[in-house]
Amino acid sequence: MKPFFNLRIWLIFMAVVALYAGARAQQKVQPAAHRFDQYLHKMKGKKIALFANQTSVVGNSHLVDTLLKKGAHIAVIFGPEHGFRGKAEAGADASSDTTSTVGIPVVTLYGKKRKPTLADLHGADLLVFDIQDVGCRFYTYISSLQDYMEAAIILNKPLMVLDRPNPNGRYIDGPVLEPRYKSFVGMQPVPVVYGMTIGEYAQMLLGEGWLSKEAMDAYTQNV
Repeated sequence: MKPFFNLRIWLIFMAVVALYAGARAQQKVQPAAHRFDQYLHKMKGKKIALFANQTSVVGNSHLVDTLLKKGAHIAVIFGPEHGFRGKAEAGADASSDTTSTVGIPVVTLYGKKRKPTLADLHGADLLVFDIQDVGCRFYTYISSLQDYMEAAIILNKPLMVLDRPNPNGRYIDGPVLEPRYKSFVGMQPVPVVYGMTIGEYAQMLLGEGWLSKEAMDAYTQNV
């Protein structure tokens, strides 16, 4: 597997902190979005394109509000299936979601339009992806992640994936997808329950060469 840092893609992985109560150990999972010391300095002075939805939270605050309070400059927000606010039905058109409550443009990357264009990015310097996944192949967030990665590579933009824990990450189950059945609800030959976090899945997409030919060619030229 090729080292990810050559592509200028940062994966900020979750930290697991053990908290002890007497002889019994309890674990508290800290998603990457909470670890400001690991990534906030990389955002300083940059215009950010944020791929997020209603699961992109830091405690009781949405990541958009949190980053704005921290002084980050969010130029545009991208939303997946169900929209940025998560209110659209499965498979429904969420393109009417065009502006956030703080006035930042929102672009839905689902349906006919799955990748951001250079015009969508409004001169953004850094792409960020932060969406909670459940570790099932047919959830389309990992498909959106792949499209977002490909756009980042082709447009030569750095991408930061803020990882979150996979509630089904302790096991693997179900048949591996056959390539002839590839679609947006299953783009890669992985089991139904694939046992990885979304950040680990991003690493596999690149390491296995599963991105589009155009993206892999651009990656090869940039390493």
